[in-house]
Amino acid sequence: MGRIPALMSLLLFSMVMEMARTSAERENKSSSAGLFWSTAKEEGDLVHKAGPAEDSTAAGEDVDGGFSSLDVMLQWAIGHSDSAKLKETAQDVQRLSPSELKQRQLELKELMEKLKMPSDARLMQIALDDLNNSSLSLEDRCRSLQELLILVEPIDNANDLCKLGGLAVIIRELNHPDPDIRKISAWILGKASQNNPYVQKQVLELGALAKLMKMVKSSSADEASKAFYAVSALIRNSVAAQQLFYAEAGDKMLQDIVSNSSVDVRLHRKAVFLVGDLAECQLENTDKAEMPFFSNHFFLKSVVDLTASGDLDLQEKALVAIKNLLQLRTSEAMVFKDFCRLGDALERMKKQLEDLMLEEYHREYVTDIESLRKEVELIFQAKLGKIITVPT
Repeated sequence: MGRIPALMSLLLFSMVMEMARTSAERENKSSSAGLFWSTAKEEGDLVHKAGPAEDSTAAGEDVDGGFSSLDVMLQWAIGHSDSAKLKETAQDVQRLSPSELKQRQLELKELMEKLKMPSDARLMQIALDDLNNSSLSLEDRCRSLQELLILVEPIDNANDLCKLGGLAVIIRELNHPDPDIRKISAWILGKASQNNPYVQKQVLELGALAKLMKMVKSSSADEASKAFYAVSALIRNSVAAQQLFYAEAGDKMLQDIVSNSSVDVRLHRKAVFLVGDLAECQLENTDKAEMPFFSNHFFLKSVVDLTASGDLDLQEKALVAIKNLLQLRTSEAMVFKDFCRLGDALERMKKQLEDLMLEEYHREYVTDIESLRKEVELIFQAKLGKIITVPT
């Protein structure tokens, strides 16, 4: 702690006392999007400073945040004070006796400790410690996971979660008997893995993919949807991860979802989006053999049939998937024409979109979908060897 004169310390104390009392008594919150600290820990644990044995690369150099010294707090207080009030306060401080001065200094030191805010890495460690507590209540377990769900969003925090050994803890929670615990755990893994090759690799090595794919078959639509989100995040933009996905019969999982009309629309959206993403990845890696399911007639028809959905978002994602599937080497134009009836589907969709364009609320979005529909139609006709000009 920096050294400043005793009188200045007390001047500082008087200036920030009221602010500090309010801050110390308010609800404990993290700097991360209004995150509440876990109530399973005592307040003293929340301001505990990381010891030498803790991973400095995960927690950072200043793990506790807040004011780093009295000098810093003094500068802040002076910059936020009225000059006349500052002078009056200084005169009051000068009238204190030596014993009163010492007592005020002790109070100021205690106040400094209360004002320290733990870093995100420290908050994650607290949440993980809670999850490792076998006697933790279901409510507190759920709260700890909710905290981690918010904390892992920044890519640096997701990487820190790996360094703290948190991935293994979260993957373990996928086996919890409570569906909400499983759902949030899958959600955390998906969010941490999103566009993060480092985390993707760690999660895959810990064997989470097979567990998540099993959860996709859950009777709970929420659990299935979050598990599928995690699966998609794990394999996106990674050829090695996709090979593991196929080895776990991921292609069959996709076929089962897109061909099942009773599946929740959220799962349909995610599945057809992943189909388009996988087909695009295949287009970018022409040296790799194309997966057989990309040319499966029944699978392709199921994807085309999704364009008849009343959900515009699902229709758009189906169009993107069809566009990419049409461009694969193994795709056959006549299969799309005769078996999948793609031409009829595109014409039917055109009429539907024309009607929707009359509604101002949908017009801009519908116009974008119509542009995509025209693009698919052009690719389809080119595949058939009949290049046509689509009216604008």
